[in-house]
Amino acid sequence: MKKILVVDDEPSIVTLLTFNLEKEGYKVTSATDGGEGLELALEQSFDFIILDVMLPTMDGMEITQRLRQEKSETPILMLTAKDDQVDRIIGLEIGADDYLTKPFSPREVLARMKAIFRRIEPRKQSKDEAEPEYLSIGQITADLTNYQVTVDDHLIELTPKEFELLVYFMKRKDRVIDRDTLLDRIWNFDFAGQSRIVDVHVSHLREKIERDPKHPKYLVTVRGFGYKFQEPKR
Repeated sequence: MKKILVVDDEPSIVTLLTFNLEKEGYKVTSATDGGEGLELALEQSFDFIILDVMLPTMDGMEITQRLRQEKSETPILMLTAKDDQVDRIIGLEIGADDYLTKPFSPREVLARMKAIFRRIEPRKQSKDEAEPEYLSIGQITADLTNYQVTVDDHLIELTPKEFELLVYFMKRKDRVIDRDTLLDRIWNFDFAGQSRIVDVHVSHLREKIERDPKHPKYLVTVRGFGYKFQEPKR
């Protein structure tokens, strides 16, 4: 039985989500305060978090940041009353897996959850089967077991999304990958023409892995097409 944490300060939404999730066989824990929600998320193990953006004490953005800083990989679906693309992009940039604007249908919440589970569960299985423990290209090494990356033998700090993006590129060395593919594979979103989230993450990644981010040697831009990860030429 999968455990779900629902954090929302509207009792009617908590009741609605709890009823529908339990009907589908999930075990639900809830909180109506941001601080309480973060404490529960850090102290207990959950399979999924449904998190309102606007909360007392601590908002959903800050909770998401804190969880990702603590290396939590629990999927997060953010809820908001704001239909603002900037808020949506910021939420995804800091580590949320999906975003839903109020009012919403419980069926849509369940559908989004199942889509995220379908995306992440094959990764977990592959780690136990045939996935290598390390990927190395040039002076960059990714430890797939401990989610660590070293550059020139120095450990660098990546967010979960940055790590996922780097590994995706490294596994596809020398292949040009367009932004829409990255949005679909890494964020599981269909943002036709909305490439900012990809460009921002690529920029952040370059700041951490490249000696000269303005003139990258590993993660290069292929103008008009997308990005390519390569081994620098000596």
